[in-house]
Amino acid sequence: MPSRSFPSRLLVLPALGALVAALLVAPPVGAEHPGGRPPGHAGSKHGSKHGPTLEVLTQNLYLGSSLDPALDATTGVEFVAATAQIYGTAVASDPPRRLAAVADTIAATRPDLVGLQEVSRWTAVPVAAGASPPSYDFLALLLSELAERGLSYRVAGVSDNADIGPVPLVAPGFGCRTVSSPTSADCVVSLQDRDVILENTRTPGLRLGPPVTGRYAAQQSVPIPDAGGATLDFGRGWVHVDGSLRGARFRFLNTHLEVAGFAAVQEAQARELLAGPARTRRQLVAVGDFNSPADRASSTTSTYADLTRRWFDDAWWINRTRPGFTCCQGGALSNPTSTLRTRIDLVLTRGIRRARWAVVVGARPIADPPPRWASDHAGVVAGLQLRAGDPRHRHHHPR
Repeated sequence: MPSRSFPSRLLVLPALGALVAALLVAPPVGAEHPGGRPPGHAGSKHGSKHGPTLEVLTQNLYLGSSLDPALDATTGVEFVAATAQIYGTAVASDPPRRLAAVADTIAATRPDLVGLQEVSRWTAVPVAAGASPPSYDFLALLLSELAERGLSYRVAGVSDNADIGPVPLVAPGFGCRTVSSPTSADCVVSLQDRDVILENTRTPGLRLGPPVTGRYAAQQSVPIPDAGGATLDFGRGWVHVDGSLRGARFRFLNTHLEVAGFAAVQEAQARELLAGPARTRRQLVAVGDFNSPADRASSTTSTYADLTRRWFDDAWWINRTRPGFTCCQGGALSNPTSTLRTRIDLVLTRGIRRARWAVVVGARPIADPPPRWASDHAGVVAGLQLRAGDPRHRHHHPR
């Protein structure tokens, strides 16, 4: 996500005034042209006698709106107006249609493991009679779409990250018209963020252990307007599973680091990642939205350089002459042409035999009129040949 991430839990609701707002909801849209595997890839899914190939996908689903308006609010009234704007934009992004397009991409590539970020849960609750604001659980929607396509993916791990709300919601189009006090409103809305690992249960020889999750000690927080000094805390964490594919042992790690606007926090989180869940004797695959461009000339943080210099290889290095941009489309997903200009969604490895291939997926428009894109991020699918058995040493190949 290019904008600042959303906060963890609203501790105190700000003083409010009456608001009148109108929200525009986008009409239904068409389906995406799905992504695909590299040419000639079919039939070689699980590698050779030298070791099995693990296919992985990383994809930021996009919560549906930038949260900057709420973070920029200086009064309680501005905060509630910002909440209305954010929720309206998220609804207009048509999450069901976007997640159907993501399911098309997964169906076309059929990765063994999927690392998802911004797996949002919007929970809108009507208080007044006749109000009917929609709620969206991105995980439930995606799993349903995958099942409709005859696929079998299960949730292998979840990192419960930021959680905001409930806060008063103004959405006249859904009967949510008035907010008279912090505890009296026609509707309220909550937003939860998660990072999720999905397992393809039809991959032969794939075995996973229980998930392990953690929260970074370094977190960003901002003050809540008109709330007596209370703060909104950003929630960032990680989740990993240890597993094996046809006897080759590995760890699969999924995370979403803080945005570049809070560089010191992001860099501290990267150090925690290296000192904590990335420390394993197993072959290691780490995926996620690292929010630090791989193009060091344009990056404002040292995170990517630190990760790849000290520990990880980047699967995209197999495509040295291709940019592999994954971020970011416009916040309203209405830009007619792609605005992907940086590469921050990564598949990082340590100790594997080699990356066999890596491709960007989900970078094609899904429909016109908007939303034209399944997410503000493209995804990356990579085929990673593991070392057979349980290697006890690591080979790091600097860029």
